[in-house]
Amino acid sequence: MSDIVTAAVAALTEKLGGDSFDGSAKFVIEDEGAVVIDGDGVRASDEETDVTMTADRETFEAILGGELNPTAAFMSGRLSVDGDMGMAMKLGAVLA
Repeated sequence: MSDIVTAAVAALTEKLGGDSFDGSAKFVIEDEGAVVIDGDGVRASDEETDVTMTADRETFEAILGGELNPTAAFMSGRLSVDGDMGMAMKLGAVLA
């Protein structure tokens, strides 16, 4: 597992603040790996989810750091979304 994925798991776990996520989402960080968020928490995994969001490392780090709004990243083509758009919006609210 890459250091980026390990850091992403820790950062997303902190952002959830102990709350569970109703549904499932996956972040694919290009050339690094994938992180799944669901009712069981956050973990490095590439399993099937309700929605998959894909971005490069820089975009993902900017979203996690609060420097880039997930909706703006999607609208500018820096973040691709495949699956349940409502679930993506729900996750975006957690990250904001």
